[in-house]
Amino acid sequence: MKKIIAITAATLAIAGCSNMSNTEQRTVSGGAIGATAGAIGTAIFHGNPIWGAVGGAAVGAASGYIYDAYKKEQASEYNAGYDAGKNKKPANAPN
Repeated sequence: MKKIIAITAATLAIAGCSNMSNTEQRTVSGGAIGATAGAIGTAIFHGNPIWGAVGGAAVGAASGYIYDAYKKEQASEYNAGYDAGKNKKPANAPN
């Protein structure tokens, strides 16, 4: 029975993320990774894992959002260079 519940929960979690944008996926992934790391870290050092998870989730979500902004800027620069090469024009930074 526990196995069926675990499989159902995993399936719903995966299906729930299918319609998210890249920004949402990176922010949620960062939050989940941060919460896990925070909970484990505080448990190792004999702290309260709940507070570690809360702090880790906040830091992870912010990091995921910042990483998404970085990836969007990187894609913008790549596309500007690609278009400049394709049109045989000098590349200008998109800033």
